[in-house]
Amino acid sequence: MDAPPDKEDSRPYVRVAGFLESMQLKAPRVIEADLDKGFLLLSDLGTREYLQVLEDDPASALRLYDDALRALQVLQADGTAFQGLLPAYDDARFRFEMSLFRDWLCGTHLGIEFDAATESSWRRCCDLLAANALDQPQVFVHRDYHSRNLMVCDENNPGILDFQDAMEGPLTYDLVSLLKDCYVKWPAEQVGEWALQFYRGLDESVRQRVAEEGFLRAFDLMGVQRHLKAAGIFARLNHRDGKPGFLDDVPRTLSYIVELGPHYPEIEFLVTLIEGRVLPAMDASV
Repeated sequence: MDAPPDKEDSRPYVRVAGFLESMQLKAPRVIEADLDKGFLLLSDLGTREYLQVLEDDPASALRLYDDALRALQVLQADGTAFQGLLPAYDDARFRFEMSLFRDWLCGTHLGIEFDAATESSWRRCCDLLAANALDQPQVFVHRDYHSRNLMVCDENNPGILDFQDAMEGPLTYDLVSLLKDCYVKWPAEQVGEWALQFYRGLDESVRQRVAEEGFLRAFDLMGVQRHLKAAGIFARLNHRDGKPGFLDDVPRTLSYIVELGPHYPEIEFLVTLIEGRVLPAMDASV
C-alpha cells in the first residue's frame, strides 16, 4: 500500500489492523511499515469481494452473511478490550454526517433549499436520530462493514478491509451497514431474520440492556442516519471528487428510509421529502 503521509495518515490503519489480528479476525496483516514514507507491506486477501460473489451467485448469501454476522459478533465481543482506544462516535459527528444529505445531495446536487419550516423539521429528525445512536450500548465499530469491504476467503471468512476509521459507537451501526447495504439489497423479511439472528447471538448482558423490540427500532433508525450520510457522500463524491458513478446508488440507499415510513411516523418528514422532492429531482437530473 502506497499512502503518501501528506495525504493520508497510515497509523490508524496499522493500529486497528493489530486490534483485528488480536481478535483473530481475517484482515490484511501488516508485515512491514515505513510510516515516514507511507509504505506498507500487507498480506493479500485475494480478489473476490462479497458484492461480486453475491451478484454472481445469490444462493451464496446465506453462507456469506452467516460468516459476516459471526465475525461482527467477534468484533464487538472481543473488541471491548480495544474500543476505549478508539475515537468516540459522538453527537457532533452524527450531525455532521447527516448534514451531508442536506448540503451535498439536496443543496449542491439537486438545488433543493430548506425554508424555515423545513429546516425546523429537519433538525427534529436529526435530534431523534442522534439520540437513537447515542442511547445504544457503545461497541467497537468498523464504520464501513459492507459488501465492498468484505472479501470471500477460503479460511476464516470474511476478510475485512477499510477499517482504519474504526470508532467506539452504536451497537447496531455495523449491522445496518451489512444488512441494509447501499450496494446490494435483500428482501426486508430476510434482513429482519438476519438482524434477529445477530441479536440472539449477543451476550446475555447486552440483551438484558436492550430488549428485542428496542433493538429492532434502534437498528431501523440507525439505518436512517447512515443512509442520509451515504446519500450525501455519494453526491459529494460526484461534485468534489469527480466520481459520478456513486449517484446510481442513491435511489437504492434512500429506498430504505422510504420503506420505514409506515412503521415510524416520527420520520414522516424525511419520507415525504425524499418521495416528494429528492427522488423526483434525481430522476429529472439523469
